[in-house]
Amino acid sequence: MKNPILELSFAFALKIVAYCELLEKQKKFIIANQLLKSGTSIGANIREAQNPHSRADFIAKMIIAMKEADETSYWLDLCQKSNNYPDPLELQINVKEIIRLLSKIISTSKQHQN
Repeated sequence: MKNPILELSFAFALKIVAYCELLEKQKKFIIANQLLKSGTSIGANIREAQNPHSRADFIAKMIIAMKEADETSYWLDLCQKSNNYPDPLELQINVKEIIRLLSKIISTSKQHQN
């Protein structure tokens, strides 16, 4: 069975890795490191949430993924506004879609928790 959020977050992580490699080639190590950590952590937390101890555990892991997505969005916005950084527009669009899906998943899960 397909899991859209798993697939989307994994594909996003691959794009983040490639973008961060480009940043590192341009010697933008600090931003590359921060973005690599938060951008790949989204999918890792979503994957971890697939084997929860409880619904509350699932929700907690998805909330962590949402926080990582928000942080990633911040770093991408910073790249967008900074001089001499590769255009992150596609990544910004992707992370907004991930945030939208996570928000819906969290909201639905909380409704079914009660």
